[in-house]
Amino acid sequence: MKKQYYYYLTLLNLGTLCISTSGPLGRFIPLPPPLIIWFRAFIAFLFLGVYCFCRKEDIKKGFLKNTNTMIFSGTLLTLHWVTYFFALQWSGVAVGMLSLFTFPIITVFLEPFFFKTKLYPIHLLFGVLIFIGIYMLIPAFDFETEQTKGLIMGILSAIAYSLRNLIIKKRIQKINGSLLMFYQMGITIIILLPVFIIYPLENFVSQIPNLLILGLVTTAIGHTLFLNSLSYFSVATASIMNSIQPIFGILIAFFFLNEIPPKESIIGGGIILITVVVESLRSRKV
Repeated sequence: MKKQYYYYLTLLNLGTLCISTSGPLGRFIPLPPPLIIWFRAFIAFLFLGVYCFCRKEDIKKGFLKNTNTMIFSGTLLTLHWVTYFFALQWSGVAVGMLSLFTFPIITVFLEPFFFKTKLYPIHLLFGVLIFIGIYMLIPAFDFETEQTKGLIMGILSAIAYSLRNLIIKKRIQKINGSLLMFYQMGITIIILLPVFIIYPLENFVSQIPNLLILGLVTTAIGHTLFLNSLSYFSVATASIMNSIQPIFGILIAFFFLNEIPPKESIIGGGIILITVVVESLRSRKV
């Protein structure tokens, strides 16, 4: 039992580290978010397709059995990514990532509607602590400022992400994370095809290395590991433990983008980190 716990905890943490690179990359890549997301999905789609082919996955059968769920969850994932990258570009890595991480609170409240689970007081406490950590980063609420717009986009992204994870957990249980992400990348590619009519492809060639990292490391590897961890942890537990992601993202942005977070971000991030450690220890005993 302990070996299984440590195995899935390792998957969750490695997936979190990979996914956390999306914050700095989303801030750094000078392309419109819908274009970034299309190329991100396309690159991940190619890598995951090769991987699933080598594993001899029955690609057609898995999709036909879960068509409606795949389309709906893939649409939510697309919405989550596009709004998230707008949040990063408008408000910076710290505000963008931490505003997204209202999703553990949202998940805690939504999970009882999807599963026969109770709303435990300890999860409410963790949710409140994370909210306090995020609240310390919120600027004066003014629709004219980019930080406020970024905050709103981050919260919309959090809602979409939470719903997507819950739907996958409830409806899809016998498809591995790689194949699941392969399907969803295909759906994202189709949904965002019109972006080529709206946005010009300026600076695209120079950003190919960054887009490759985003598509392979952040998306294909990171999200596959995270989805596989959901087979062991509840969505609420994984979401709260995954809240260490903004810490990783802010540190990466500090070292590579020289983006220094304000004092409030450091304090808020500390609250989030403590909450994650406590939840990790608590879930070990379950």
